[in-house]
Amino acid sequence: MTTEDDIDALAAEYVLGTLNGAERDSVAARAQSDEVLARAIADWEGRLSQLATALYPEVEPERADLLSRVNERIDKLDANRSGNAQIVRLQRSAMRWRAGAIAMTAMAASLAIVLGLREVMWRQVPTTYVAVLQQDDMSPAFLLSIDTSTRNVIVRPVSAPAERGKNFELWLVHSSLKTPRSLGLLSDKVPMQTEIYSDLDKATFMDATYAVSVEPEGGSKTGAPTGPVIFAGKLIPASS
Repeated sequence: MTTEDDIDALAAEYVLGTLNGAERDSVAARAQSDEVLARAIADWEGRLSQLATALYPEVEPERADLLSRVNERIDKLDANRSGNAQIVRLQRSAMRWRAGAIAMTAMAASLAIVLGLREVMWRQVPTTYVAVLQQDDMSPAFLLSIDTSTRNVIVRPVSAPAERGKNFELWLVHSSLKTPRSLGLLSDKVPMQTEIYSDLDKATFMDATYAVSVEPEGGSKTGAPTGPVIFAGKLIPASS
């Protein structure tokens, strides 16, 4: 079975020009009917076009007739011996420029491959995880996301109307903790942002259950849930 990473790598090789003629024709034909491959090729072309723009910014010639004037000078130089020597020097310069261009193209291709590999690695080792806090599969209430590199938590309301005089409170629950840890009050209208406690190791907050209880206005006064826990969820890797 062809995976998404295999398709991405094939698209990268196609755009970078590392495939032979037959392989390139095969990929081009396949892309006509394979939307995933066609989209991957377009993505790689977009990345490389941005890279090319950064490496080779457009430069406007000082004069519109510059090319024609260069050609005229070459024609005149070709008519005499000294001119031939000049042409030899121009040809040598052109060879150096061509070699430099090839080297820069190789560098750009190498950088593009590195960027592609880095993206694959990010997909394999994600830093963002999400949890859908819900009562059942059909009733998502909040969407919680955690950036494990910063411990930053964002909770966005989905569908959880609050009761009058009550507040939703978010709790981190784990068997290694004596009691659940409050992460703050939740709004049913606007996102809430907070951070995981610094004393909790990554294994704990990654394996924890994130639960929402209904508390009196202002939240629990006991340091533990006092009302019913109506929504809960576990972390899973966010799709890239």
